[in-house]
Amino acid sequence: MNNVSLTKKIGILLFENACPMDFVGPYEAFSVLNYGAAPALYEIFTVGEKKGDVNTFDLTVKANYDFTDCPQADIVIIPGGGTPAILGNTTIIHWIQEQSQKAEIVFSVCNGALLLAKAGLLKELPATTHHMFYDALLEIDPTIRLKKKDRFVDNGNIVTAGGISAGIDAALHIINKTLGKEAYLKSCKILEYGDVWKTMQDQMK
Repeated sequence: MNNVSLTKKIGILLFENACPMDFVGPYEAFSVLNYGAAPALYEIFTVGEKKGDVNTFDLTVKANYDFTDCPQADIVIIPGGGTPAILGNTTIIHWIQEQSQKAEIVFSVCNGALLLAKAGLLKELPATTHHMFYDALLEIDPTIRLKKKDRFVDNGNIVTAGGISAGIDAALHIINKTLGKEAYLKSCKILEYGDVWKTMQDQMK
């Protein structure tokens, strides 16, 4: 595994009716790499407009920070879910814009891409989102080059993932991109995820 000098900070945006799988899936992919690692490879925190409990559908989760005191994240995860209801929330949009200026990667899952589009981060870029929100994404920014057949799209510092489970694929891609193949394979193995895990099972017979 590639050596890293500093623990990477991962910030997960929380908001009312965010889809839990959109952030829990990537959270698991990243966090399992802390097993046996010293120091930890990732420091993962949650942030919301207000600290404390946030209702994400029927699952209540807690925001560790609010926008006034959260650390600058190296990787920012923007989940989907109830994003249409917060597109007009300028406080959230401004926070995304501010974080994106210094973050190494801003990463949306599902219709979280709508928030990136609203923040002006997808202008003239290829991107994807949940299939039920293709039209909504282009309504916000018609310059986006929509990639309907891609599980995720990597623009360097902006990554957009398709619907829900595609967030795990994109997180694993980011692990491979930033830490290398060994870390990627370790996460796949612990998660028992995808075709990579099936290949590993064959090798262990």
